Amino acid sequence: MGNHQKLLHFFRQDPACSPRSFSSSSTFTSVSDDDGHSCSSYATTDGDASPTTSRYASSTPPTPKSPWAHFPGLATTAEPGATGLVASLVKEDGHVYSLAATGNVLYTGTDSRNVRVWRDNRELAGSFRTASGLVKAIVVAADGRIFTGHQDGKVRVWRADDAASPAAHRQVGSLPRLADYLRSAVNPAGYVQTERKGRKRAVWLRHSDAVSSLSLDEGAGLLYSASWDRTFKVWRVSDSKCLESVRAHDDAVNTVAAAGFDGVVFTGSADGTVKVWRREMSAKGGGATKHVLERVLREGESAVTAIAVSPEDRVVYVGSSDGLVTYWYWIDGEARYGGVLKGHKMAVMCLAVAGNVVVSGSADRTLCVWRRDGAEHVSLAVLAGHTGPVKCVAVDEEEPVGSRGDRRFVVYSGSLDRSVKVWRLSDADAPATEQTHTAPPQPLPVWRGQPAAPAAYAGAWAAYQTPELKRVEAA
Repeated sequence: MGNHQKLLHFFRQDPACSPRSFSSSSTFTSVSDDDGHSCSSYATTDGDASPTTSRYASSTPPTPKSPWAHFPGLATTAEPGATGLVASLVKEDGHVYSLAATGNVLYTGTDSRNVRVWRDNRELAGSFRTASGLVKAIVVAADGRIFTGHQDGKVRVWRADDAASPAAHRQVGSLPRLADYLRSAVNPAGYVQTERKGRKRAVWLRHSDAVSSLSLDEGAGLLYSASWDRTFKVWRVSDSKCLESVRAHDDAVNTVAAAGFDGVVFTGSADGTVKVWRREMSAKGGGATKHVLERVLREGESAVTAIAVSPEDRVVYVGSSDGLVTYWYWIDGEARYGGVLKGHKMAVMCLAVAGNVVVSGSADRTLCVWRRDGAEHVSLAVLAGHTGPVKCVAVDEEEPVGSRGDRRFVVYSGSLDRSVKVWRLSDADAPATEQTHTAPPQPLPVWRGQPAAPAAYAGAWAAYQTPELKRVEAA
C-alpha cells in the first residue's frame, strides 16, 4: 500500500509543464516472431537533435515534449484526505482499454499496440509495443511477470529486466507456447469448430477471437483468459501450459473472475448470463484441471460486461449493459442475492473492488463509488471528468492517515477519450443518509435483468464506436 504514495507522486503536476498539450514525434520498431522473444527499439526525435535508436532507450521525463501532458488545476485535491481528481493524463495515439497498477508502477494498454510503463515522474523506456494491436487486458503476477491479452487471441508474457528498477521490459513468452501450438496443429484431433466467419476450425490451444479479460488465481497458480470466441482457457503459470479450454457461453465471454476461494470462477457473457464454475482436478493427472458448471447465477436481456470479487468478504459484483451493478454474497458455498446498485445511465463497462469500496466505470463517462457497510452499500462519490466511455478501472487502498485513521483509496480510470485519470477518495466522505437499494441476503436461483439503456443515450458514445461497444449497445 505504501508504494502507491510513490505512484501518486508521479501523477502530481510538473510546474514546468505548459497548459497546452504537447507531443513528441517518435517511432517504434519491433521485430518479433509473434511467439518468441521480440527485439524492440525506440527511435525518438528530440527538438533539433537527430533521431537516435537504441535497444531500450533511456527514460524520458514528462517535459513539454512528452506525449503526456498534465493539465493545470487538476494536479492535487484541495485537502490531502478529500475526494477529488489528482491528475489527468492525455495520450493522443490510442484509446485506453486496460490498465494495471502494482507497487509504484502503472501499466496502460491502448489500441495503438503500446503498453506504457510509468514510475516516479517519468515514462520508463520499458514501455513496450506488441505485434497484435489492441491490448484489451493486463494483469501483473506477484513474481513481477506481466500478462497482456490481445485482439489476435493471444496472451503475451513480459518481465522487467530489473524488478527493482524496471527500466526495460522484454517479452519472455506467449500463450500458447509455440512448441505446444505446433504440436497440436499437426494433430487432426487438436482442432475445434469456431463461430468466426471464414475460420470454421482452429487449434484448441489458442483463442480464435479477441481475448477480452484475464484473471489470476495466485493461490492456485492459474491464469484464466476469456474470449469473444465463447470460451475461457486455464493456463498454469509455472510452465505456461494450457490445462483446459471450456466452451462457456452462447455468445462472447466478456469477463472472467477467479474468486480466490472455494475453487470458484465466474464468467459473464454478452448472452446475458453469469455462470459459476468450480475447479476440480482432472482424472488425466499431471495437474490438469476440470471446471464444472455449478450454476447459472444470472440470466437477463442485458449483456454482462464486468465482474469483480471481494475475496475477503466473499461478495460478487456484476456490471451489465443496463447500467446496473448487481451483487451476491457467497455464504456456505452458495450465492445469495444481495441487491442492486443504481448510479449509471448507460452500460457499466468495468468494475474494481478494494477492501469495502466498489468502483464502477460506465459508458456514461462517470465512475460511481460505493462503500459496503454490512448488508448495505452507501454511495461515496460520483467521479466525473472523462469525455468518453470509461473502459477500465483499478482501485487500491492507501495507508491510514490522520488522527481519525480514515481509510483512503486511489482510483485509476482509463477511457476511450485517450486519457488516464487518477482520483483519491476517503471512505468518510459519504452522506449518512445517502444509501443504495439493497435487500437482505436471500437465496435466488436466477436474477433476470432489465432491458438495456434507453436509446436516448445511444448518441453519447457515437464518437467512440468500437466493435466492443457495438456489441454492448446491441445488447
